[in-house]
Amino acid sequence: MTDPTIDMSRPSSARVWNYLLGGKDNFAVDREMGDSLRSANPGIAAVAQAQRRFLVQAVTLLAGEVGIRQFLDIGTGLPTADNTHEVAQRVAPDSRVVYVDNDPLVLAHARALLTGSPEGATAYVDSDVEDPERILGEAARTLDLGRPVALTMIGILGNVADYTEARSIVTRLLAAVPSGSYLAVSDGTSTSAQSVASQRVAKEGGHPYNLRTPEEIAGYFEGLELLDPGVVPTSLWRPEPGTEPESLDVYCAVGRKP
Repeated sequence: MTDPTIDMSRPSSARVWNYLLGGKDNFAVDREMGDSLRSANPGIAAVAQAQRRFLVQAVTLLAGEVGIRQFLDIGTGLPTADNTHEVAQRVAPDSRVVYVDNDPLVLAHARALLTGSPEGATAYVDSDVEDPERILGEAARTLDLGRPVALTMIGILGNVADYTEARSIVTRLLAAVPSGSYLAVSDGTSTSAQSVASQRVAKEGGHPYNLRTPEEIAGYFEGLELLDPGVVPTSLWRPEPGTEPESLDVYCAVGRKP
């Protein structure tokens, strides 16, 4: 937490999200931003929780029923319970997982992320989401990109200001993996006045995040085979039986590359 490369004067996406999830790896500036976001959009913490639940569900499904053994988690964030490698290796101990993030505090916590099962493998790539070629090159040290890979991009594509560029990043990543690979995306949407207000607060506070429309989220999956229930609010993606979760300003989907 005292690493000189960690800027404690500006909020960090990973640390703000950590705060909203109830974590301790954040600073006063992150908590201030988190509280401002919550004031503008009281459902923002529920969005964070829904995205974490979706990650766990999607990885469990892909490692179990689908049989994927390789995961590229872009926009990892700070360690919490049920990280991607923990979920995947709980289902299939031989799963190989590569995490990607560019936050210095996430890098400082990489040792926690890199503790996996002896049968599998975990690795960390320090890279920006806007450099997919570097991500793929480094990931290939751990993953066999000739075999199916699950790409998980949870709450990260909103950090790319230009939607066309965000689409291009997804396209370039998918082009590098074979048929039978999967894409899981969840990102905030401009589906309420409160959500739009929180976007403005974030930008004014030096923590810009770009909301998309549900149609734009669907655009990431062009050419892919969507798993049921398709592109839906993240809180409504395969809810637990007997529950009636409310719709939130965040959408998701999982798709297969044919």
